[in-house]
Parts: sequence; structure tokens; C-alpha cells
Amino acid sequence: MGDPKGFLKVARVKEGERVVDERVQDWRELTVAAGDEHVQAQASRCMECGIPFCHHGCPLGNLIPEWNDLAYRGKYPEALRRLHSTNNFPEVTGRVCPAPCEASCVLNIREENVTIKTIERTIADRGIAAGETFRPRPATRRSGHRVAVIGSGPAGLACAQQLARAGHEVTVFERDDRIGGLLRYGIPDFKLAKSVLDERARQMQAEGVTFRTNVAVGVDLRGDDLQRDFSAVVLAMGARAPRDLPVPGRDLQGVHFAMDFLTQQNRRVAGDTVEGDHALVATGKRVIVIGGGDTGSDCVGTSIRQGAVSVTQIELMPKPPLTRMPANPWPEWPQVMRTSSSQAEGAVRDWAISTQAFRGQSGRVTDLDAVRVVFEGRAMKPVAGSEFSIPCELALLAMGFTGPERGGILDQLGVELNDRGNIRTSPRGQTSVSNVFAAGDAARGQSLVVWAIAEGRRVADGVGAFLSQRRVKIASNG
Repeated sequence: MGDPKGFLKVARVKEGERVVDERVQDWRELTVAAGDEHVQAQASRCMECGIPFCHHGCPLGNLIPEWNDLAYRGKYPEALRRLHSTNNFPEVTGRVCPAPCEASCVLNIREENVTIKTIERTIADRGIAAGETFRPRPATRRSGHRVAVIGSGPAGLACAQQLARAGHEVTVFERDDRIGGLLRYGIPDFKLAKSVLDERARQMQAEGVTFRTNVAVGVDLRGDDLQRDFSAVVLAMGARAPRDLPVPGRDLQGVHFAMDFLTQQNRRVAGDTVEGDHALVATGKRVIVIGGGDTGSDCVGTSIRQGAVSVTQIELMPKPPLTRMPANPWPEWPQVMRTSSSQAEGAVRDWAISTQAFRGQSGRVTDLDAVRVVFEGRAMKPVAGSEFSIPCELALLAMGFTGPERGGILDQLGVELNDRGNIRTSPRGQTSVSNVFAAGDAARGQSLVVWAIAEGRRVADGVGAFLSQRRVKIASNG
């Protein structure tokens, strides 16, 4: 390491954020790019720990100590090469990953972990400025095999890029009008500027990937078509089936799934017009967000920027502790209280609350009825006499996802599902149909962007091994 005593001399300092009063007035990224001196100082804190537990925490197995040291030395081109050797999209993970690597950093034993995420983003952004991050790396030889990838989220894109670079002809089918999946329409622009997705898509096109948007596979393109024209199919459509809340009043206007709300705003930022009876906006409304995860947090930040009168976020689970409990030791992911950048912008948060019903007038929601709960082991019990109501004109359901959408292409291809409703796969991503593979949330269940990229890369290896034993399929001209 460049400075083996850096962690003793330099305090942990996170990258900056724009002040709240300023950033809630627009949709630009809220993070302030770190300067060279800041990054060098923070990278110097990466210690010679012997066993880099950050590798254990990172699903991609990123070579974190290596590129930390290179960043400390100012050797950003070399650092970017190390970073790209394991991660297709560091410009994305450096912005939106919750950084499980930092949680498992040895310095996190005393809660002073290296700011790995900041360093990663800086390496990627320096590469963008130098024209290197998105420089195409096309294959030198072509295999003749054609592969269809269904879905353009992080798993699908990572898988497609790996396969194209291995020489296969890859077509990515996306039912939306733009590439990116939930990166495009689920994560707000104030966390992830969509320009990086556009640049990455252009790079992949230069590497030979074909993108076909506005294609609903299973409707516009059926399973028989895929089997006829492609040697292998990768299902990477994500876990898009949202968890519903079947309580009285659920059908009132103003009660909506979080993703419907977030997608509309991302479309507005992209320049689309979203108007009429189907427009979902928080302007001038009292908003309740049900669910305490990242999607719920994104709803909070979006509602505040739209001009909500108030935003309340409620969670069924009890309030987490401020510090690790004995049953949750390092290097496990810490189950502790966190406050996201959106929550810090002015949301009221409450825990251990069970929604009982929505009430309304003239078909529109006006109140949420709830009760406080306690957990005794795995049993949840209502607290007697704790019933209460919260006024609201917009309620957003952000309680996670139950798996891939059922029917359609899954039935047409005949793939088996597991007990959780996800696509059943082998360790290499192969489904019950030999030439059909599945990657990301569609097989794993709802998870992190970094896991999706890792799954896409792993499944690409599985597809490559499968194709190496197959004859080239000649596509139909029909």
C-alpha cells in the first residue's frame, strides 16, 4: 500500500452533498464530486489488512485494495482497468450501490471504514473525462451464435456486454422505450443521471450489441420466435411484480404502486409529457410512503421535489438499533438505523405500523388507518388501543417485489419456478429449458444493482460454456 499508516493519520470523510434547500429545487445529482486531494487522502486509509474482507462484502469481488492504492498514487487509468476487470458499470455502482464492501471493511470494526464507494465513482468519472470509461472494446472474432437477452436492467446489460465481447451476436429486447430497466425508470435522476446510461448503451452498440426497445417479449415476440432465431435466451426481466396491500380502500384513487409514481417522474425529467387522469404527482398533497427501503426513500425525495405539503414514511418492522447488536457482528451487513439523503430532506418516519385500511371521499383517498404492532419472536401482534389515522391525498406502496411477472414468456418457454416464485436455475444460470438462462432478480429475487451485475457476468459465462458445445444456429428470415 502507498501509505500503510494512512488509516492512523487520516480521518474518514465522506464525499459532499449539495445543501438540502438547493437540491430539492431540481433533479440534478445531489452528490458533489470529490477533489483529487480528498480522494488521495481517503484512499490512503486502505490498510494492509492481510485478508481484504471487502472482497467478501462485494458480490463482484472487486479488486478494491488494488484500485484504492492506484487512486492514492494518482494512477487513474490503471485503477479504471482494475475496476473494469470485475465491474461492467462502475459509474452506476459508484452512485447507487449501498456499498456492502464498506460494511465489511476491516476498519468498520470501529465504524471508520474506507470510503470505497466515493473512490470507485471518482475512478469511473475520471475515466469518463479522459474518454476511457465508455471506450468500446469489441470482440476480435465472432462465434456465429446469436443470443437474445430479455430485459435491459443491470443484469441484462452486464450479461449482454460480456457475451458481445466474447464474440457472440447479442440482441437485447426491452419493453420500455429506453434502455436501462429500473436504472432508467426506477432510480431518480437526483441519484443517477441518465446520461451515463446513454453513454454506456452507445458503447455497447459500438461493441456489437443490438437494442430493440418497445418490444414486449411474450406479446410482440413469442417464445417460439426466440427459440427459432437464437441459440440461447437469457431472461433478465427483473422482479417487477410489486407486493400489494390488500386492505379496504386499496382501490381508491390516490393509492398507487411506488414504481408507477417514480417512472412517471423520470419520464418527465427525460422530456416526456405525462398528463391527464393518469398523472401521479405529489404537488400540494400530504403523502404517505409505505415501506422503508430504497424504493420508499426514492418516493420521499421525489415527493419533496414535486412540492408535497408533507411526506410521512411508515414501516411495518420495528425501528432498527443505532449500533450493531451482538447477533449481528462484523463483517456481516449491519442491521442498524440509517437515514438516506432523501429522508434527511424532511420526511417524518415511523416504525412498527400496520396499515389497516384507506378511507376516502368521492372515490379519492383522504386518510390511512393504522395500528401499532409489536413482534414476539416471529409473531406480529397489534397493540391494543394504538389505532390511529393519518391524513393523506397520495399513498405510495413501496413494499418490495414478489418476483418476475407471471405468465407470458415464462409460460411460453416452459421454464420452472422455485418455491419463491423466481426462475429456477443451476449454478451457471441454466433453467429447466437447456438453452434458456436467467440472470439477476428474475432468478435471485429482489436484490441490489451490484448483485444484478454480478449475476449477469456469471450467467454470461454459463451461456458461453453452453454455446461452446453447440452448433451455430442459422436465423430465420421470416
